[in-house]
Amino acid sequence: MFDRSRRNLAYWYAASMGGILVVFAGVGYSFIVQAQLRNFDDLLYKRSRIVSGIQPSIPGILQPVPVDFAYARWYRVDRQRIKYIGSPGSNYLVGTIGFETIGSFRQLTLPIQRQNQTIGYLQVAAPLTPLQQSLEQVRFFLLIGVPTTIALIGITGWILGGIAMQPSRKAYAQLQRFTADASHELRAPIAAVLSNAQVGLMPPEEPQEQHDRLERVVEIAKSMSALVNNLLWLARHEELDRTQFQTIDFVELIRSLDYPNDRNVTLSLPDRPVQIEADPELIRQAIANLLSNAFKYTPQEGTVRVELIAQQTVIVRVIDTGIGIPAEDLPHIFERFYRVDTARSRQTGGFGLGLAIAQQIIQAHQGQLTVTSQLGSGSTFQIELPLKAPLSKLQ
Repeated sequence: MFDRSRRNLAYWYAASMGGILVVFAGVGYSFIVQAQLRNFDDLLYKRSRIVSGIQPSIPGILQPVPVDFAYARWYRVDRQRIKYIGSPGSNYLVGTIGFETIGSFRQLTLPIQRQNQTIGYLQVAAPLTPLQQSLEQVRFFLLIGVPTTIALIGITGWILGGIAMQPSRKAYAQLQRFTADASHELRAPIAAVLSNAQVGLMPPEEPQEQHDRLERVVEIAKSMSALVNNLLWLARHEELDRTQFQTIDFVELIRSLDYPNDRNVTLSLPDRPVQIEADPELIRQAIANLLSNAFKYTPQEGTVRVELIAQQTVIVRVIDTGIGIPAEDLPHIFERFYRVDTARSRQTGGFGLGLAIAQQIIQAHQGQLTVTSQLGSGSTFQIELPLKAPLSKLQ
């Protein structure tokens, strides 16, 4: 599909640019023809003016005519020919006064004047061979250059089409992977719901067993609802309306999060408020997702530490002493549905979307979410967000 689209783009690009090039070449060639013909006529006129100074009415006074003239003819005022060099032509002056093309010659007929009176006419002609040779070179250049340029345009269009379609190809691949992952995640709970529902339709032998199956259906439905909500959030919140942001105290936001009483959680926060411009609910969700991830993979006796540092930017670190992440998995943990350990992740109830959502929230706030980890020693997730600009800078 993409190759066909890329080929079509290259064809259309080459056709459009080639058409423009052909029109441009045609117009340029016509200008070249007119310019060279004008120069040829100017030179022919200047040399004709020199020859017109010869007195044609006095025999034997004819001076040599420039060798690039094909012929020269003198006529009296009554248009009777009196002298000629080269082709004699007609005994009487024929043709128009001025320039005209006669076969392969450019002919000029002009009056000879003395004291503002016409005393005769001079008719000269020069071969167009130099002009034709020059134009032949131009045509040869266009004949070779235009098709070659169109071919280069086609190749360029193919390359540019490939570059331009890289984001679409990447997005399509991500969409395919996302669809496959979502389908895979939904297949298992749907099968479980169907299985429990089919068994529930059978004559109940034990009410408690039927009740347990219904509870299982409810749990699966809630899990599927959470998955669908997360998918919808990822699809809808690519960009945020920054005009709707609020000034929030990051210190108070972190303190207000829900921390489990049975876990060892420590907070390292500044004594003064740290203000940022953000959507408080989304920022809360991003940090909550990081905490949830830390609690899932940190043993009961381990610790989770939240640090807040305000410098040129706001830095929040969620540090755990959990199982850590293998180095080969670190570049992929923010991808949707990615799990370092699939079996263990399913046991903890995760879909592999929490970190992807957290990263999207932080990026939408013009921030960065990074991770460092050592297998068996724990992980550190760091959020970096811009501070609220001082009022003096906004004015």
